[in-house]
Amino acid sequence: MIKNASRQFVVEKPLVVGALVTITMTGVLLIASLSRTISSSSFTYMYTNNGGSGAGSNTATQTQFLAIIHYATSKEIPELTHPEIRSAFDVLINLAPCNFLVFGLGHDSFMWAALNPRGTTLFLEEDPTLVHKILARAPALRIHTVTYPTQLYEAEHLVTSYKSEKTCVPPNVHLKGNSMCKLALSDMPDDVYNREWDVILIDGPRGYYAEAPGRMGAIFSAAVMARTRKNRGVTHVFLHDADRKVEKMYAEEFLCKKFMVKATGRLWHFAIPPGANVSKVGRGSRYC
Repeated sequence: MIKNASRQFVVEKPLVVGALVTITMTGVLLIASLSRTISSSSFTYMYTNNGGSGAGSNTATQTQFLAIIHYATSKEIPELTHPEIRSAFDVLINLAPCNFLVFGLGHDSFMWAALNPRGTTLFLEEDPTLVHKILARAPALRIHTVTYPTQLYEAEHLVTSYKSEKTCVPPNVHLKGNSMCKLALSDMPDDVYNREWDVILIDGPRGYYAEAPGRMGAIFSAAVMARTRKNRGVTHVFLHDADRKVEKMYAEEFLCKKFMVKATGRLWHFAIPPGANVSKVGRGSRYC
């Protein structure tokens, strides 16, 4: 029996090794497609410099390998196009490790976490079923299930009426506990409020039917986070689906064209400085 087992192992081992090599090479090609134009020293530091040993480094490595295996063995692909992903990647490669906040979960969640090794990547998702599905595949991802106080059909009313609520406008605007301002995400986990976010990606919540939460609160709150930043540097905000009416309206109202870096496909990139100047208009204040 031992002899037969040994023979069986000898036959199967090349197949196993071949599969692992194929998965690894596919993952390497995926990473290489994003890293062709960055310096080798930056890329090497980002992915190989552990910055010390410990659980944090191990978790980062685990997330990277899970991402490689996931995309090498799955038919699911990220919803963003390659140029859109590259736009965000170019920022992450220069800032990582950084604090990266993502509104929404999807097929690209493994990728975003893997592109910020040793940093903090936090996902906010409204659908608990999707949260459980993703965590079953990658329990190391940091995800909070959240609720939004808005519905998409309210978008036009909210953008025209927010100035009448003083807690919605500078200098009184804030997020945590600000239930008076319906656009403010006032009941998020403390994990959201206790950090200053270097990069914010808004690709959720749902915003394609009238009763959906819409991205009004996410866009408004990202603008508030950026403007109340105390650390040096700008806050990079990426908004997906910026071709849609509500996303475009709220981006122009709160993220500001003057802070736009570029538009790539349906992804708009803003670099918002802390304490951005706010012009007074009547009783209220404008963000742009």
